[in-house]
Amino acid sequence: MPDPAAGEAFYAAAFGLGDKVRMRASAAPTTGFRGFILSLVVSQPSAVDSLIGTAVDAGATTLKQAKKSFWGYGGVVQAPDGAIWKIATSNKKDTGPATREVDDFVVLLGVGNVKTTKQFYLDHGLTVAKSFGSKYVEFDAASSSVKLALYSRRAAAKDAGVPAEGTGSHRITFGGGIEPCADPDGFVWENVPSLSRSV
Repeated sequence: MPDPAAGEAFYAAAFGLGDKVRMRASAAPTTGFRGFILSLVVSQPSAVDSLIGTAVDAGATTLKQAKKSFWGYGGVVQAPDGAIWKIATSNKKDTGPATREVDDFVVLLGVGNVKTTKQFYLDHGLTVAKSFGSKYVEFDAASSSVKLALYSRRAAAKDAGVPAEGTGSHRITFGGGIEPCADPDGFVWENVPSLSRSV
C-alpha cells in the first residue's frame, strides 16, 4: 500500500498541488474505475504538455496521449495511487510563454443518475453554475478553489479512457461547504478544509 508521504511528494512534483490535496492511508478495497476524474484546466497546450510531462516523470501512467480535439487540447494520466487526472485547455494553440499555472481545478464525479445527484447537492446548499440537462452539471465554486461537476459514470469513464466497471471504495473524501454526508453514489464529505485522497 503506498504511503501518504509518497503520494504528497508525487502531487507536489507532478502538479504543484500541495495546498489542495491531502493524503491519508486506506486499506479499503477498490477495483477498476473509482468513479471520478480530477481535472486541471490550463490556458494553452504547452501547459498541458508540461504538467503531463512532470506527472509521467514522477510516476504517472499515460491513459490518453495529449492531442487536439474539437473542444481543445488535452490528455489523461493515472497517478501511482490510482487517481485519474485530466489536463486540458480549450485553446488549440499557444498564445503566450509557457507556464504551469492552473486556471481551474475540477472534481468530476461519474454518477449513476445526474438529475438525482444534482438534486442532492442542491438540497445541501450548492448552486448550479452550468447545466446541460441530464448530461453535465457544474456547481458554483465562488467560495472554493476546487469546482465540483457531475457526469454520468459511463461518460466519465469514456472521457478518462478506461472501462466504466469498478467496485469498492472511491478512495477520495471531500471537505468543503456542506455538512458531513455521503451522496447517492457514496462520495463522502467531511469537515476537512480540502480534497483528501486515500492511497
